[in-house]
Amino acid sequence: MFDYHIHSDFSADCETPMERTIEEAIELGLKEICFTEHIDYDYPDESIVFEFDLKDYDEKITRMQDTYQSQIQIKKGIEIGIQPHLIPRYNNLLDKEKFDFIICSMHTSQRKDLHSGSFFEGRSVEDSYRAYYSELLQCVKEFKNYNILGHIDLVKRYRKLDSTNDFHDVIREIFKVIIPEGKGIELNTSGRRYGMENGMPSTDILRLYKESGGEIITLGSDSHVESTLAYDFRASLDLLREIGFKYITTYNAGHPEFHDISKL
Repeated sequence: MFDYHIHSDFSADCETPMERTIEEAIELGLKEICFTEHIDYDYPDESIVFEFDLKDYDEKITRMQDTYQSQIQIKKGIEIGIQPHLIPRYNNLLDKEKFDFIICSMHTSQRKDLHSGSFFEGRSVEDSYRAYYSELLQCVKEFKNYNILGHIDLVKRYRKLDSTNDFHDVIREIFKVIIPEGKGIELNTSGRRYGMENGMPSTDILRLYKESGGEIITLGSDSHVESTLAYDFRASLDLLREIGFKYITTYNAGHPEFHDISKL
């Protein structure tokens, strides 16, 4: 098993030391984990700063890899919070820094954060969803410095849409961009922890991705505490098999490695 979305106390919204998470991962029998710490430049909530010392992070990951090399593989990742106006800044960062794995996530749309609810103010939920997915489409057309899209339908976590509109038209356009470029998506199991019916993305979007020719998919718990590592992974693997996915993907120095899902 591989958990490819994990945070430690390098992320501003997490207080869990790497050591505690690694020890739990070993106890669970995980083969490989990837820390994906938050960098969200220009985050609209000034009370939290999603940045950290990249030199310290690199040194800590290296120490952890050396310490635990006989027990578990530990990869160095990052989760960037994309916004259209930040694309040049992220390109500059990622041209200088090296990571095994890069998640491109959108936590902010139209310069308003999803978490506080400000993004939804003054418009319908349907208009909010359309704006969110349309901005994500704009970002993937312009930004290429990543491996997978994180929790592609995160907007659902903050406002439930009571509508028959699934927005597959714009999501399909996102897939038309990323799949030929060798980019993938994740199945982020934290949605289940937050009371959603599915992980993120939902089952219909996973099916749409597969029908669109998507094969690259990672599995991540989005864990901020060690007790949620590999959350709901068995059921999630069963779902991916049922949809028809053949592999779970991991990364080494930005290059995908494929693992037969039938053997996990």
